[in-house]
Amino acid sequence: MLDQQDVIAKKDALISTAKRCFDLRLQTNSGGNLSVRLSSDDAIVIKPSGIGFNECTRDNLQLVHLDSTIEPSDYNPSKDLDFHLDLYRIRKDINAIVHCHSPWATGYASAGIEIPCLTVQTVEKIGRIPLIPLSSVGGPQTEIEISPVFRDIKVRAAVLANHGTVGVGKTLLAAQYLVEIIEETAQIAYVRDTLLVERGLPTPDVPRLGTPQEVKAALNSRIAS
Repeated sequence: MLDQQDVIAKKDALISTAKRCFDLRLQTNSGGNLSVRLSSDDAIVIKPSGIGFNECTRDNLQLVHLDSTIEPSDYNPSKDLDFHLDLYRIRKDINAIVHCHSPWATGYASAGIEIPCLTVQTVEKIGRIPLIPLSSVGGPQTEIEISPVFRDIKVRAAVLANHGTVGVGKTLLAAQYLVEIIEETAQIAYVRDTLLVERGLPTPDVPRLGTPQEVKAALNSRIAS
């Protein structure tokens, strides 16, 4: 028996995050997806197929067990359901997933270019944003392409070629922050690269250290040497 208080709390959190994503124009129409793991059971709350981020309600969100059993619903499961479930199975530290088709990040991914971590925030919060290619038959990425990348516990986000962004975290908001940072970084990278080409400038170095502690340790090491 599912804990209904837990279910309602997770549904409300998903609705709030979905609306934030929509308001920031990270996702339009009914594409993309987001999900959250229940605290009380091996199950998740996930947006079904055909429902927009701005139209999520307690009544239309689906409950799916990690064994792929779907609780009775009037809606079709998301095409992304399998990769969401697989990430929860292989990474116990993942409690939430936000996948959206944010335009700047997807633009880089569609060009086959990995988004560089240019800002100190991106280096600190993400470290690297892997680019995952389309499936071997040329279709959208599935758990076959996505899960191997996320088996590395250091990977917190990735961009899917011709598809969109994936952020994972302990909470929905933490995962949401990552896709926001990636979209912001893609815009910054485009501006930087455009200016470098226009002015004929060499590509400058990017930050290599992330947290303030890492920076301090590197400085101390330099002083000691």
